[in-house]
Amino acid sequence: MLPFRSKALRFPFALLALLALAPALSGCLGVAVGAGAAAGVAAAEERGAKNAANDKGIQLAINDALFRTDLALFHKLGTIVYEGRVLLTGVLQTEEQKDQALKLVWSASDRIREVIDEIVIAPPGTILDFSNDAWITGQLRFKLASDREIVDINYSIETVNGTVYLIGLAQNEAELMRVTDHARTIRGVRRVVSHVWLKTDPRRQPI
Repeated sequence: MLPFRSKALRFPFALLALLALAPALSGCLGVAVGAGAAAGVAAAEERGAKNAANDKGIQLAINDALFRTDLALFHKLGTIVYEGRVLLTGVLQTEEQKDQALKLVWSASDRIREVIDEIVIAPPGTILDFSNDAWITGQLRFKLASDREIVDINYSIETVNGTVYLIGLAQNEAELMRVTDHARTIRGVRRVVSHVWLKTDPRRQPI
């Protein structure tokens, strides 16, 4: 049986609790609650709070390296970090830009275990529909959250030009199949690329 699967009960009660507390939350208290909620989410993930915090640190280091070195790369690239694995997505114009991006990412932190290169090279003037990509990601996130057979918190999603990229941890093969099937049924999805591991995968190296 999958853990904490009573989504139908879990979300309404959480929402009611937040609504009840809302009038009292302000200033520093609001910040504290936000931090506490983030910590609670991290603790509920399969990777655990320590790994989630480590991944956040890597993410910040990558963003800082890109921002300080090349603003164009910072704006054009998407990064998701999961248990030290960095999923790098986006659209660039040349292989030289791609090589620079990969070097910057690798040099950002010594805690990076893998960089998954999903950068696409496209000629200048290529039109990207960012709003449609965001819509696809939102639709998939909703589908996963609505499926009681999926622990949706363990999946991260990035959509680039109609291609859905997935990374995270699956409870089993059946769950992963449900996730990819949901993605394929969304209008506008061209293909689905999964970098999801099973939670029992021996390659995992949790801290």
